[in-house]
Amino acid sequence: MKFSSTDKYIATKDLRIAVNAAITLERPLLIKGEPGTGKTVLAEEIAQSLGAPLIEWNIKSTTKAQQGLYEYDAVARLRDSQLGNEKVHDISNYIRKGKMWEAFTSKQRPILLIDEIDKADIEFPNDLLHELDKMEFHVYETGELVKAEQRPIILITSNNEKDLPDAFLRRCFFHYIQFPDEVTMKKIIDVHFPDIKSRLVSSALKRFYQIRDTPGLKKKPSTSELLDWLKLLMVEDIDPETLRETNTTKLIPPLHGALLKNEQDVHLFERLAFLSRRNG
Repeated sequence: MKFSSTDKYIATKDLRIAVNAAITLERPLLIKGEPGTGKTVLAEEIAQSLGAPLIEWNIKSTTKAQQGLYEYDAVARLRDSQLGNEKVHDISNYIRKGKMWEAFTSKQRPILLIDEIDKADIEFPNDLLHELDKMEFHVYETGELVKAEQRPIILITSNNEKDLPDAFLRRCFFHYIQFPDEVTMKKIIDVHFPDIKSRLVSSALKRFYQIRDTPGLKKKPSTSELLDWLKLLMVEDIDPETLRETNTTKLIPPLHGALLKNEQDVHLFERLAFLSRRNG
């Protein structure tokens, strides 16, 4: 069972090695990287490459670890008991299975994506240590032991919004997705836009990396934002020469709303244009 690039996803050699190492070790793969570098999409592509089902657990700030195992709806049971409903005598009717339960009992070895784990409370990763180690948990209301027949392939993503506990990190295989260099980025673009003109790609990439390298930028544009920008450039039929424009009044690229996502960065380029004109 080996992961490789798919027709929709360009995986670098280091990333392929990390994925396959985590599969071999049967440890969760912790993926970090800038937003928009394809961390979440990676899980979909691993599932496609291996022909495995994908189970997604999207983490929010209010998510608790217990929700990934199961939830007991005591309120619904109380209501049914007041109404004289017969199903109240079977407590399993009020147990809602979580994503980890679903992954543990899957007939085929699944890919379990725990997406953006750093959004949750700091205790969230610690509350999953036993389950990630033993691949089992108890349902206390029914006395049932849920144990994985085959260990799921677990992918955990993080945007580095907060540090994760050492005890949790020890149980993971870690990989940081480096931002693609220009050669890799061209391959990514070719996958998404096979018919795009090479002159447009060359000019757009040069402008894109110039923007990313601008000192003082609050949010650097990501791969996904570059792809959105290229799509707009093609739709609007923007000439590559326009992107190469060195006129100081045109330091902000056309359709820059796809790349610059806050007013501070737009004002930064406006100030740079003003200073360039004043010094010119």
